[in-house]
Amino acid sequence: MREAIVLAQQAAERGEVPVGAVVVHEGNIIGRGSNAPIALHDPSAHAEMLALREAAQYLQNYRLPEVSLYVTLEPCTMCAGAMMHARVTRLIYGATDAKTGVAGSVLNLFEQSQLNHHTQVTGGVLASECSTMLSDFFAQRRAQQKAQKCPTA
Repeated sequence: MREAIVLAQQAAERGEVPVGAVVVHEGNIIGRGSNAPIALHDPSAHAEMLALREAAQYLQNYRLPEVSLYVTLEPCTMCAGAMMHARVTRLIYGATDAKTGVAGSVLNLFEQSQLNHHTQVTGGVLASECSTMLSDFFAQRRAQQKAQKCPTA
């Protein structure tokens, strides 16, 4: 999770929402990603998606069994769907996402019995650190927007 936090900080430095993700296989990081939808002009360029793509290239397989994905923020529906299609064994996330999180906050896609793959989920790992990073980012963004609307003389 520490490596995912570093990647999230890098995303924030680029003006992206600070989310970072890593894919681990047999104790080694085989995929890394940090949010980049703004820079890449790609709504699917979430940290998890980029990490999964890199891991799939590394393993030369679109299926990623026996991997764990660590991410600083609870995944959205797109990322959760990609994890299930890739057959990710385990998801470990930091901060919950009350607006778009689908690993237990808004709903839990991973517990849907109708689906054919069930990723094991562990939430709340380094949650305070991950949550603070996001809160600080959005507070800074709001302050910048306010300053642009009401410049001081």
